[in-house]
Amino acid sequence: MKNEPTNSLAIALFSEVLAADQAIRNALSRVLPKGMELSHFSVLNTLARGSGERTPAQLAQTFGVTRGAMTNTLSKLEWAGYVHIRPDWDDARRKMVAISPSGMSARDQAMSAIAPLINAALSDVDSVDIRNAVPVLRALRSKLTADG
Repeated sequence: MKNEPTNSLAIALFSEVLAADQAIRNALSRVLPKGMELSHFSVLNTLARGSGERTPAQLAQTFGVTRGAMTNTLSKLEWAGYVHIRPDWDDARRKMVAISPSGMSARDQAMSAIAPLINAALSDVDSVDIRNAVPVLRALRSKLTADG
């Protein structure tokens, strides 16, 4: 690692990331449409941005949760009509998940509710600082996911 940080600097970084994560989760949960949980929005957003269907196992890996936890989330989303779950035609043991039109609408509604929060939170932060932070946070996430 270049210019290896001191323990106190690394601890300060992790402390800020953890505190920011908790604050972001709390703030987002308060503005999401009634009945939508943060995990629901995250899955819908991933499916909306992706290309095509995903398996529950792929989604579980993306979010770093167990297959059981993802199955629970997908069941709630399917019950709400936000996703379509079908058998994989090539392997009947697997299922394929796609966002439905109503799921896309719910995701768009959630994005509209979240946008003002994000804009307000970042209104005083220079875009260059944001651009510089994203690769650092992405690398940190990637490293922790690869080692986990």
